[in-house]
Amino acid sequence: MTREKVTLRPLGASKLNVSPLGLGCWQFSKRQGWAGKYWSMIGDDEIKEIVNISIEGGINWFDTAEIYGNGASEQALARALRALGKTSDDVIIATKWWPTFRTARSIARTIAARIAALDNYRIDLHQIHQPFSFSSTRSQMKEMAKLVETGKIRYVGVSNFSAKRMRIAHEELAKYGLPLVSNQVVYSLLNRKIETNGVLETAKELGISIIAYSPLAQGLLSGKFHDNPAIIKNLSYRKYMPAFSSKGLAKSRPVIDMLKELAKKYDATPSQVALNWVMNFKGDMVVAIPGATKIKHAEENIGAMNFKLDQEDLNRLDEISAGYKS
Repeated sequence: MTREKVTLRPLGASKLNVSPLGLGCWQFSKRQGWAGKYWSMIGDDEIKEIVNISIEGGINWFDTAEIYGNGASEQALARALRALGKTSDDVIIATKWWPTFRTARSIARTIAARIAALDNYRIDLHQIHQPFSFSSTRSQMKEMAKLVETGKIRYVGVSNFSAKRMRIAHEELAKYGLPLVSNQVVYSLLNRKIETNGVLETAKELGISIIAYSPLAQGLLSGKFHDNPAIIKNLSYRKYMPAFSSKGLAKSRPVIDMLKELAKKYDATPSQVALNWVMNFKGDMVVAIPGATKIKHAEENIGAMNFKLDQEDLNRLDEISAGYKS
């Protein structure tokens, strides 16, 4: 196996060049707000080390959001970066506006809070977290364009947008001479819906990058829950998901077995093989944002960028996962 140097990729039609993996920061929510309750508490010292290991390993961008602990994740990320002496020129930061029960005008009204939570670190990518609000996609894009024009953000992205909504967002931003840079969606070996619902095809047509979240399917692709189902009872919300039931584990086991086989071949872990597939199977247009609740997770993430599955093995995983039905 040849060890690869981390090569940056353009993010959509922007001037942002990102590592194939970024770090998802939902887990830095400090158990604040309803979204923050999903994760256990992580102390600032451990967050700092997770961020430091990620940067030293070649990761140059971080994805957070307003809804992650009502700003707690943004604040924790900023504290870690400050403690490490990093500036806005050293890293790329993406965050998101939460649209539920709001109008597009809230985008402008809340941007100061986002900047404050991030301790004045530059917002390189501001995203609409999901499509449902009291305002249209076009109205949201108009407000986002204003933020770019006033220098409060650099680029615009969306998350969980359908192919149709993504095209509308792209068309509206084009009126202002701006690109829609990215669509952040769930994508993994156990969830490949974007390949058949038009999202991936439309993104490719329009030059939009896909940011894959949950690239390890909530940890299922690590294989640890298949090896030791007893630990599932210690999970919070995930233990109630069908994929974590005995029947669900049986359905995904063929994929896990293939990951384990390839992990031996590449001197890697099943998680690293799964991440490598996500960031390479569709070429440079897909990047991923695994999280890390422990230092060892951050180390595992960066290790996934140090090799590349050959085409035959990419195809083998493609075939075995195509047979998975959730």
